[in-house]
Amino acid sequence: MPFTEEQFFDVFVQYNAAMWPLPIMAYLLGVAALCLTFWSSRVATASISAILALMWFVNGAAYHWSFFAAINPAARGFGIIFAIQALFLLCAPFVWTSFRIAARRDVRTFVGIGFAAYALIGYPALGWLFGHAYPAVPVFGIAPCPTTIFTIGILMLGTWKVARWLLVIPGLWALLGGSAAVVLNVPQDFGLIAAVLVVAGFATAIATGATFARHRPIDT
Repeated sequence: MPFTEEQFFDVFVQYNAAMWPLPIMAYLLGVAALCLTFWSSRVATASISAILALMWFVNGAAYHWSFFAAINPAARGFGIIFAIQALFLLCAPFVWTSFRIAARRDVRTFVGIGFAAYALIGYPALGWLFGHAYPAVPVFGIAPCPTTIFTIGILMLGTWKVARWLLVIPGLWALLGGSAAVVLNVPQDFGLIAAVLVVAGFATAIATGATFARHRPIDT
């Protein structure tokens, strides 16, 4: 690890101060994206994808490239990967016109919404319980780990033949970022490990044809 725990949280102090009041906007957009999952349409899916893309771009350009790079040489590479994910998310609804992100009465929806809600509410609450106070904390929408958990949750509601590819980069970041739960004393990041394990479980179930994992949004 090229930086210390203290340096890691000091970056968030500087970053959150520089980005204010963007965290408020990020929360509003996150809630909007979650609400839009209950409207199965191309417009809703494109709007959700655009919100997620904006978050990933901000994480890549602002957090990784402009702040995290000061203590981690790999951060600029992370920034490029996050920007690529933003591009994928933005283009997906137009490249695959049948792609839908929509809530259904199934297990995958229930779990996906659970992860999204955890990123919005549970993540900061758990951080607070373990003594992580603002501004020395990762904040939803503008910090990679809660944003990744939210993205995984939302994409679990998507048409699987497209969503599975959009989940590759978030899944890889979940494995990498999840190490912070232990190494950097960020227990709320165990949510990343849980999310990627659950996605792997659903992917296996879908591949083997398990009924509970099927999820087919209605085309409009």
